[in-house]
Amino acid sequence: MIGTWHGLIIDCPDPSSLASFYEELLGMVRVQDDGDWVVIGDAPDRPGVAFQQVEGFRAPTWPTQEAPQQMHFDVRVDDLDSGEAAVLAIGARRLDGGGERYRVFADPIGHPFCLVVM
Repeated sequence: MIGTWHGLIIDCPDPSSLASFYEELLGMVRVQDDGDWVVIGDAPDRPGVAFQQVEGFRAPTWPTQEAPQQMHFDVRVDDLDSGEAAVLAIGARRLDGGGERYRVFADPIGHPFCLVVM
């Protein structure tokens, strides 16, 4: 092993707003907030998800790759229907695609993510 995972950084136009969406989706808490850089996680000393403000942000397109998705979360849920209702209620939107064991959504600024069942 060379190192350990420290975090995932997501480019966005408004870090605070997008962090709030993912706090609700993933059950994490805000561990750092510097305005243009916001981090959520389980605790300050554990790996987290950071949101970095960028100028000229261009939202990913789905399912085309005209603007690549760049990254996406797979979020495990017990039930796809319940999970879908919950993410739609906090600002996600359903995207084309999916299957028997997963559904594709976009966060409030267009990053794709999937709900999955095992």
